[in-house]
Amino acid sequence: MPTSAEDAREQLVALCQRGLDWNFDPPRLVPDPAAARRAGVLVLFGVLDEAPAAAGGPVSRNLDVLLQRRAATMGHHAGQIAFPGGGVEEGDADVRATALREAVEETGLDPAGVEVLGTLPELPLPVSNNVVTPVPAWWTRASDVAAIDHRETVDVFRMPVSDLLDPGNRASVVHRVGAREIRTPAFVVGDRLVWGFTAIVLDRIFSELDWTVRWDASRTVVP
Repeated sequence: MPTSAEDAREQLVALCQRGLDWNFDPPRLVPDPAAARRAGVLVLFGVLDEAPAAAGGPVSRNLDVLLQRRAATMGHHAGQIAFPGGGVEEGDADVRATALREAVEETGLDPAGVEVLGTLPELPLPVSNNVVTPVPAWWTRASDVAAIDHRETVDVFRMPVSDLLDPGNRASVVHRVGAREIRTPAFVVGDRLVWGFTAIVLDRIFSELDWTVRWDASRTVVP
């Protein structure tokens, strides 16, 4: 039986409590952690009844995650699909508050319908000199979302998790760091490519929760 939405929520809570190892390579480390900007992203799961996944899998076809596409004019990660989030600002109680505040500002979601489940360990993001804390959350009451500031975000959408888990939608992106070749996970769902930081976070969460379906890591895509 596929994992139900309620079971998925409980598994996410347990994951936040026990934590995980991101298994990133040394090239992903920021040069000066003390000078890096602290940031938080909201990894918001919920149940989307209107548009379930195209195919079944290890989780409910109605389970989804909130994503957005960044504007092509952004200085970092331009045009990429990402979680809502941003840098910690003065007045934020903690990184959980940062992630939720940024999600409200970027997508217009109603924070009253969001249950923050916890946090996962920080993950360095060297290209923008950020150290980012993923903040898993659960949508207890869905609200309309849209790109609020088109200078930053051009699209906001809820992606069915089963579509991300479909082996036919999995691939790798190849990065070269000097003489080294580094492969990172990617997801290709229709015309949407999820790669980089967002794909790394989703891939590790799915693996830790035993949701991953065996896929061909030799298949590559170019962002």
